[in-house]
Amino acid sequence: MATILHVEDDPQSLLLVRKLLQAAGHRVVETSSGLEGARLAGEVKPDLILLDINIPDLDGYEVAMLLRGRLPGVPIVAITAEGDRAQSLAVGCDGFLLKPIDVRQFVRQINEYLAGHRERTDREASTILRSQGQRMAEHLETKVHELSEANQRLLEADRLRKEFYRNVTHELATPLTPIVGYMNLLTNEELGSLSLAQRKALSAMSDALTRLRGTIDALLDVTQLEAGRMRFAFAPYDFAAVLRRAIESYRPVFDQKGIRLYAMIPAAPAAATGDAERVRRGIAHVIDNALKFTPSGGAVAIELRVNASACEVLVNDSGPGVKADVVSKIFEPFFQGDGSTTRQHEGAGVGLAIVRRVVEAHGGSVSAELGGRELVAGQAFGGLLVRVQVARAPRPPMEPQSLDIL
Repeated sequence: MATILHVEDDPQSLLLVRKLLQAAGHRVVETSSGLEGARLAGEVKPDLILLDINIPDLDGYEVAMLLRGRLPGVPIVAITAEGDRAQSLAVGCDGFLLKPIDVRQFVRQINEYLAGHRERTDREASTILRSQGQRMAEHLETKVHELSEANQRLLEADRLRKEFYRNVTHELATPLTPIVGYMNLLTNEELGSLSLAQRKALSAMSDALTRLRGTIDALLDVTQLEAGRMRFAFAPYDFAAVLRRAIESYRPVFDQKGIRLYAMIPAAPAAATGDAERVRRGIAHVIDNALKFTPSGGAVAIELRVNASACEVLVNDSGPGVKADVVSKIFEPFFQGDGSTTRQHEGAGVGLAIVRRVVEAHGGSVSAELGGRELVAGQAFGGLLVRVQVARAPRPPMEPQSLDIL
């Protein structure tokens, strides 16, 4: 049994050839794209390649030249209604079959090519190749122009998108200040006494406002990082104390959702240099992510490991985790496993992207993996395990910090 790769964009031709060759005991691999055909040829290692000349993207002549260099011993047979026999043979084909194929002779012809039969051209091959090379150069030139124009459009769209994010974030943040101020005045009863129902209403509004402010702060961080405007105030700080503050800020959420917290933080200070507030907010994003995806009654484990050069925080949750093919994407801006409007978990998908850029500015890194294989604070959960590492004595970033996040 031979493996035959058939590159053809006509479904009826694909079907006919497949039936004939499979009936003869051969395995047929199909594609309708020249580029995909070139890729598949290296992957499946066919014993013979059937190649239509008039196919999308790269045409059959171009594909034949590519494949002849990559698979010098594999027979390539042009099968076409429009191609030229001499040109097909000159660019590397070993045979030429006209459409419509002769169904009574087709399998015999293919078996002959598999057995070593090769056709030769009487025309001057160098002239044909020169002509083909010129045509390919013109094709390439056209494609380069198209790509260049497309790239310019993408750059302009990217500029407009960045400008839009900056403007909309500013417009959202500006009215937030008076809203927060008036909410505090009402909650503190500075504008009059409140009934129990009014207090409950204000409490619900305050929770919603806190979530909104967190989202806007995250978007502000993203736009500052993107525009190279985020500044880091490096100074000595205690990393262990910063981690404790980040955890304590989420105590109410742990209690509200009934999520158990396992924390292992050395009692001794972990002296480091950096922007303590930026680091705290980065760690808070990781904890927030763990809480977001851990169901009520679940657990989160947090551990700090300190060595001579770095501080490493491990955060592991008992949530459902993520698919293996998604793990590498969660630190990309705006990525969400479920981006629909009906998703279960709120958020703009920027928190972990901010974490990555902040720790990189502190000479560190962040990574994620599926948990369950390593103890964190004495526990091993099957959800997501995130590792955040920062250098204890990083080189301060240049001012202004320029980190291309998008």
